[in-house]
Amino acid sequence: MGQTITEFIANYGELMLEGTRDTLVMTAGSTLLAYVLGVPLGVLLTITGAKSIWPNRPLNTVLGWIVNIGRSIPFIILLVAIIPFTRLIVGTSLGVEGAMVPLVISAAPFVARVVEQSLADVDGGLIEAAQSFGANNWQIVTKVLLFESLPSLVRGAAITFINLFGYSAMAGTVGAGGLGDIAIRYGYQRYEYDVMLVAVVLSVILVQVIQSFGDRFAKRIDHHAR
Repeated sequence: MGQTITEFIANYGELMLEGTRDTLVMTAGSTLLAYVLGVPLGVLLTITGAKSIWPNRPLNTVLGWIVNIGRSIPFIILLVAIIPFTRLIVGTSLGVEGAMVPLVISAAPFVARVVEQSLADVDGGLIEAAQSFGANNWQIVTKVLLFESLPSLVRGAAITFINLFGYSAMAGTVGAGGLGDIAIRYGYQRYEYDVMLVAVVLSVILVQVIQSFGDRFAKRIDHHAR
């Protein structure tokens, strides 16, 4: 048994480390960029609502349609459909860079809805209090809405990361790299099921670690806020 494990590490250890690194870089980078796009979009969806601080029905409707359409496209279809756009942006549709473009485009609408829901849960009394003290819309967004919803936003970031982790495995079908690519090329196409099993176990461990970290970080923020 020990000899088998040693032999596996010698043959595939470096490959697994590289796949784990690529998956983490791909997923973390995509999550960050998705939040750069999704947070402003989610804030606009919230504040342009009918009973919000800056009601604008036409803009809210257009943004809602954009988000709904973006969320309704299956990732594997989006991945293939925007290959020309991906090549235009990063110069290739392969590897980590090639996977990040569709991952970001797919995740940004999801992030927008997560942010919208988090902001909607903020007590309206806090907004009214801020308005009574003369706070403008920008101050209400940054110092009330985003600040009060920070624990929920952190949990949403962990959920987004995990979703993109799964999407990155799909991206492995078109040569994106990472653990998904390893599981497909070695485990499925070459019938090396031990490689597939290890890739799956590593994926499960990483997801559990990220989820646990997100929950603990959100609780710490909530504790300090109170």
